[in-house]
Amino acid sequence: MKNSVVAFSMVLLLFTGCKQKTPVPGEIKMNWELVSNEYAETPKAMAKFSIENNSQFTFKDDNWALYFNQMPRTPLSADKNVEIQFISGDWFVMKPTENFSLKPGETIEITTEHSDWIIKETDAPLGPYFVFYDKKGNETDTVPVTDYTILPFTRPEQANRHKNDYEPIPTAEWNFENNTNLSVLAKDELLPVIPSPVSYKVTGNKVVFDDYVRILHTEGLENEARFISEFLGKLIGGQPTVEQTTEASPYSIFLTTEKLSVNGKTAEAYRMEIKPDKSISITGSDPAGVFYGIQSLISMLPVEIFRGEDAEVALDEVVIEDAPRFPYRGLQIDVARSFQTKETIKKMIDILSFYKGNYFVIYLTEDEGWRLEIDGLPELTEVGAQRGHTSKEANLLHPSYGSGPFPYADGTYGSCYYTKEDFIEILKYAQARHVNIIPAVNFPGHSRAAIKSMEARYEKYMALGDEEKANEFRLIDPEENSKYISAQWYTDNVVNVARESTYKFYETVVDAIIALYDEAGVELEFFHTGGDEVPEGSWSESPMCEELLKTLPEITDPKNLQAVFFRRVVEMLNSKNLKIGGWEEVALLKDSKGQYIPNPEFAGKQVYPYVWNNLGANTDLAYRMANAGYPVILCNVSNFYFDLAYNKDPRDPGHYWAGFVNTRDAWQVAPFNMFLTTTHTSMGRKIDIENEYAGLERLKPEAKTNIAGVQAQIWSETIKGERMLEYYLLPKLIGFAESAWSPEQNWETMDDRSRREAEMEKGWNIFANKLAQKELPRMAGIFGGFNYRVPAPGAKIENGNLVANSAYPGLTIRYTTDGTEPTQTSTVYKEPVPVSGKVKLKAFDTAGKGSLTMELN
Repeated sequence: MKNSVVAFSMVLLLFTGCKQKTPVPGEIKMNWELVSNEYAETPKAMAKFSIENNSQFTFKDDNWALYFNQMPRTPLSADKNVEIQFISGDWFVMKPTENFSLKPGETIEITTEHSDWIIKETDAPLGPYFVFYDKKGNETDTVPVTDYTILPFTRPEQANRHKNDYEPIPTAEWNFENNTNLSVLAKDELLPVIPSPVSYKVTGNKVVFDDYVRILHTEGLENEARFISEFLGKLIGGQPTVEQTTEASPYSIFLTTEKLSVNGKTAEAYRMEIKPDKSISITGSDPAGVFYGIQSLISMLPVEIFRGEDAEVALDEVVIEDAPRFPYRGLQIDVARSFQTKETIKKMIDILSFYKGNYFVIYLTEDEGWRLEIDGLPELTEVGAQRGHTSKEANLLHPSYGSGPFPYADGTYGSCYYTKEDFIEILKYAQARHVNIIPAVNFPGHSRAAIKSMEARYEKYMALGDEEKANEFRLIDPEENSKYISAQWYTDNVVNVARESTYKFYETVVDAIIALYDEAGVELEFFHTGGDEVPEGSWSESPMCEELLKTLPEITDPKNLQAVFFRRVVEMLNSKNLKIGGWEEVALLKDSKGQYIPNPEFAGKQVYPYVWNNLGANTDLAYRMANAGYPVILCNVSNFYFDLAYNKDPRDPGHYWAGFVNTRDAWQVAPFNMFLTTTHTSMGRKIDIENEYAGLERLKPEAKTNIAGVQAQIWSETIKGERMLEYYLLPKLIGFAESAWSPEQNWETMDDRSRREAEMEKGWNIFANKLAQKELPRMAGIFGGFNYRVPAPGAKIENGNLVANSAYPGLTIRYTTDGTEPTQTSTVYKEPVPVSGKVKLKAFDTAGKGSLTMELN
């Protein structure tokens, strides 16, 4: 018996010894480094993976794979017996080839090559994880790489986009030269209100408010009175009383409405008087005008109050008259690719309304996620709102943008959605702040989340034997063999426009959303249909579309089936009395030459093209559409795409496919003559605007009223959480507000380029001073505080002296000479000073928020 036990134990030991224990999180260390973008004649990027095996597991050529997300680049090569394969979207996998080995305690460096270039730390592989396999090739374990470092980009070859990159690297020296036209202005030279009002007439006296005020209002302004009372209560610790009355009195804020016209505008206008008797009257043309007057009053308060500090409230004795330049002043946030919580969305509504924005497009659907609960279609959130490790073919969503293998893992933003109750709460919150929420449901492209969800529904009901219900909302032609690749590198993200169930699905979603607005007691004005980036090749090999095309002899290119889809959607939404938003593609047709031209069919049908493309030959696209009779929303990629990085510094996150967008770009816009302010290509080359734009179409005088408004966009591929969102948004949103609300700037109509640019410099200096001295410090405290961006300083060494300046005059520059990071206690730069060694500098505002560090040797 004893010998049998010993023998069994030896067999068991032998068996268990053959099975390797797979690594646990933390046992595999990985670094990634961008080597160069400039080593080859053609655009390529070289990078290195360093993998350190601190486990007891031996990596062989058949027992592992490394999955990760990375902004799409074609993998060209890899050494050390591995290959990188593209799977779908931004999802890639590294697999071993024959003879690969990485034993316990070993480190391997793998060099890879990719198409194009990589210049941002946000371009690096994200969310890496290993999948391990048994001898039969079955997955056994999925292990995230938790010890992962993206090495810093420190060399020019890492920050330049190959050879034709004209955009300078923002070194300390370049910053210094770029800031030379700026100078500090006294606070009394700066209007205390942003966006700048139409009229601000002061007496020169101050009115000191040394006691609490009451909130008085006429009938119909209960919401506005409650808003200012609650806001001041949180700000100063004692909530003012609210009373309905018809007259103002000392120590009060009196809210009322009457017929009012300011600068020819009779909607959303206001007049505010601050009087010596310590009363403030705000008269609006409507409740929205009253609300915007309240926001101007809030902006006049001392910034110290927003940080919880004591400060004397001494306001100008003033009469302000104001009204918006454009009736539509929008912000779009994409919550589909990287989710943002309900609380974050409410905070975005707060800051948008503070700067007098009035439309908020919440982008609820994309390839990578469906973010709203829809009655009757639970699969949309059960499948479409979750991302995790799977296969491309499965009816699930794979990891994207670093969301990792497990849904809802800490620090990831790929999985979640708004319940019906969440969305209703958002609607009510926005309505109280005069913000119209526009839902965006993107079709017929960018629809992978919906497609996968409805395929899961199809499989579920087919398994139950209910074929009719399985096909009720199906979105694909199962026999389709069309070959395409979308802008985000998907090959399966376009719905089939020949299926009647596609239209039933869309109307079911629209009706469910309308029901949520009805339950919230909020009017739905706009519905945004998306409609962008349907790739070439879509519907080209679909039997169902072939049958449809037989009934439409006027259509010779399957790509124009998008207009057929949109025609149905327009009819549907018109019947529900909705304005219809969509990217410019929804109102374009592909002609016989392959060029896209305005489609006259939808003009006059409440269709609003949102035009993002203002680059190159499309600089005039918005004007062509406005001249064709469409009311247009300007969404200029070169001015209003806030997910584009502020500059080329690899540490500053964001995209750059269309160049870079900083706060000045958002401020410096001539909406009726964009040729004057679209001055550089996406690669930074300066445009000869007189010659290169000579043949493009100008906005006709009679079509100026068709420029309905402007909108800022934030796409969320590179954004992880609330703090990154705030960094991308602020202070760009403040520059945008000036373009959206304030009157035409004097330089917009100047023909002489040198005079125009001089006036631009003068105006920007004033605005940059406002940012430094008032707006940024207020951002530290208002609405709970924001993670806004402070621009890095400029500096150079001149004759052994440190010389420095700021992008926003009024910021404090601090420096060190011992290699340490500057802090709020480091030496303040005041004037040229002798230095030696490594100099590090940062800019700080009065709230203590600092910039990126700049170095000089």
